[in-house]
Amino acid sequence: MLDLWSLKVLVEVGRLGSFSAAAEELSMTQPAVSRQIATLERHTGVRLFERLPRGVRPTDAGRAALEQADEVLRGMRLFETRMRAFATAEAGRVRVSAFPSAATSYLPDRFRSFAARHPDVELSLTVRSGEHDPCAAVLDGEADIALLTSWDTPGPPGTAGVVLTPLHEDELLVALAVSHPLAKGRRVRLLDLAEDPWIDGTHPDCLGPIARLEAALGRAPRISHVCDDWNGRQGLVAAGVGVMLYPSIAGYSAIRPDIRLLTPSPSLPSRTILAATLPPSDRPPAVSAFLTMLTSPPPAP
Repeated sequence: MLDLWSLKVLVEVGRLGSFSAAAEELSMTQPAVSRQIATLERHTGVRLFERLPRGVRPTDAGRAALEQADEVLRGMRLFETRMRAFATAEAGRVRVSAFPSAATSYLPDRFRSFAARHPDVELSLTVRSGEHDPCAAVLDGEADIALLTSWDTPGPPGTAGVVLTPLHEDELLVALAVSHPLAKGRRVRLLDLAEDPWIDGTHPDCLGPIARLEAALGRAPRISHVCDDWNGRQGLVAAGVGVMLYPSIAGYSAIRPDIRLLTPSPSLPSRTILAATLPPSDRPPAVSAFLTMLTSPPPAP
């Protein structure tokens, strides 16, 4: 069977037209190069080079062999380059699963930043509905990274076989229509919204398990609408038919111009955004690189 080194010797002899020049290029002796070509000729059963008084010249069979050998060596270089890329996070794929508000601006901004640094990594995003278990998606191989909140982890963070990495402290604001009587300031007393209809959504983009909200309102929130679509919920707020909680992870650039965001008084407890992944030893380099970027300061706009 032919080996790659023999093909390398063949190509260098053809390129330089000389056994001695090829020997110098490859740090070999001239007799060793000559023996290598002779072995190739015995193996193929054809003469590859005409020996001239000064140098060598490929035969017709030699020219065909050179063309084929060059193609094989290029393929091997491509193979090595691609494998190194996977080992250094320059290629591969990262599949991210997230809830709607995280997909509004938080992840798109980070996708843009990561793609600029790793243009050959394939990124994909799946926006999941509330009933799907983000950790199960990682364990089942459906996602490489799944975003979830501390509302999903009432105990110490951690699920068997999954690593949870804190990413972001998510402040909860109140969204009102600009026409709302309380929308003119920067803060709003939750007690003053006790009689307002509230808009709920799919977990974790919902009112959440916040006992403090109920205490501040003096009653359970009066939920008049349940809408899973992020844009639809904003539309309901803008129409003045209800108010809702707005997580800061959704980003301020994504808010409609006919909606005002106010800080609630008293403030509501923030929730932690976490990334669920497999342990480091089981993660491809590109996934680890994306996770590292998620834990870094946010990219410049």
